[in-house]
Amino acid sequence: MRYEPHFYQTYAKDFILHHKEAAIFLDCGLGKTVVTLTAIEELLHDFFEIGKVLVIAPLRVARDTWPSEIIKWEHTKNIRASVVMGTPRERTAALMQHADVYIINRENVKWLIEESGAVLDFDMIVIDELSSFKSHQAKRFRSLLKLRPSVKRIVGLTGTPSANGLMDLWAQFRLLDMGKRLGKFISHYRNDFFLPDKRNQQMVFSYKPREGAEDEIYRRIEDITISMRSKDYLKMPQLISNSVCVAMDERERELYDRMKRDMVVALGGTEVDAVSAAALSGKLLQMANGAVYTEDGKSVHLHDRKLDALEDLVESANGKPVLVAYWYRHDLERIKARIPVREIRSSADIADWNTGKIPIAVIHPASAGHGLNLQFGGSTLIWFGLTWSLELYQQTNARLYRQGQTGTVVIHHIITAGTMDENVMQALERKDKIQTALIDAVKANLEVASHDEL
Repeated sequence: MRYEPHFYQTYAKDFILHHKEAAIFLDCGLGKTVVTLTAIEELLHDFFEIGKVLVIAPLRVARDTWPSEIIKWEHTKNIRASVVMGTPRERTAALMQHADVYIINRENVKWLIEESGAVLDFDMIVIDELSSFKSHQAKRFRSLLKLRPSVKRIVGLTGTPSANGLMDLWAQFRLLDMGKRLGKFISHYRNDFFLPDKRNQQMVFSYKPREGAEDEIYRRIEDITISMRSKDYLKMPQLISNSVCVAMDERERELYDRMKRDMVVALGGTEVDAVSAAALSGKLLQMANGAVYTEDGKSVHLHDRKLDALEDLVESANGKPVLVAYWYRHDLERIKARIPVREIRSSADIADWNTGKIPIAVIHPASAGHGLNLQFGGSTLIWFGLTWSLELYQQTNARLYRQGQTGTVVIHHIITAGTMDENVMQALERKDKIQTALIDAVKANLEVASHDEL
């Protein structure tokens, strides 16, 4: 296929070419993969600046998206790619192949750098979904940090750079610029830009930005960062977001409140308890959904309020395909027992959904987060159970709300009134405001660039 880039894609590609360290914050649907591949192709074959590229991506994106994009486009099909996946022996064999681009899933980064024994002479690293390296304590971050000084070019791609707040940015930019802009140590970054927020005596649970910190952080990173939002450059479908509230009866509410108050409740002839505040949050979300796990991993039924609402929403779709997002395994089991559904797990499932062969599909946000194009199979998404992760929430919504979608996208959230569901929705809205502020602050000024070009 011949590649005819939009102006914003050429702008992003040139930004990569002119910046050895680049943070590219592009919304879903803007073509960040082909943009980056085009830059790689030019650096390989026009400028002769690089010879060996490492691409790190989520599992499905590494396995399916990058290889298929390389052979899809006429100008990139000559890039030799090796997918470093499978057993250790298969991964080692893939590393020994003579290629221009080596593609590996992020779970195998530690193996590659610390265990493979391969010669790691990469000229360039591309981190697809840079936000998956937001934790400075993660093994993948620490491993990649060891390799980073020997690599002369690096590109970080994501649409959700600060899904949980500005603290997420430090590790990502530590990899990109080795600490030049936000500091080499997380402790210094935290002390310079944040104040303790929630705490228990000397134990600090969260931090909030100091006055003026946001503007200063954005100023420091703006020279190597561009951001683009789909709605600014693409003809996006209409989006309707809807909350469907359900209510527990008096008995169910009393059990929920007792769990919230005492962190333990007798339910279904067994005792359900939470050993920490984090565990309590999970238990309360499960109870809001209608069931909860016991200590031995068995689920205990509480109510069917959300199942009833789900059934009503499916019926009101009048035969149009519906995609249902669930969070807990017992949610999936109960949904399957009530409604005939099919899980979206394999490439065959995706193909069948996009050709209209699946009337009701279910998907987990962790597996739907990146790299799946589901916009051709339907336009209705129902959140049966919510997630605290803004990244997974936005990415799951973007499976349907993206370019190529021909219908109005309707996103339903089934919310149990007076429960942790409401807290999650409020948190997602707060996080979205923080992330939107960041993206706007480093937004690519294409109007100025276009005028200069003319």
